[in-house]
Amino acid sequence: MSDTTLPDHLSVDPASPFFNGELLERGIGVRFKGVEKTNVEEYCISEGWIRVAIGKTVDRHGRPLTMKLSGPVEVWVKE
Repeated sequence: MSDTTLPDHLSVDPASPFFNGELLERGIGVRFKGVEKTNVEEYCISEGWIRVAIGKTVDRHGRPLTMKLSGPVEVWVKE
């Protein structure tokens, strides 16, 4: 395992205060309810939710539309 501590809250949107580009470049794995997810836009471990993109639908600003799902979240750094 790496020496990096993972944040409780992380987002892939550069406009978000929870964005961390260096960590995202290394690769983050997210498991939600025991299933690995690859389309996660944002997560919060302590509150137990992830935000996933809904298909290829985008809003008027070009950002993907998302849906918030609640449940157990596990996160790790892919190496």
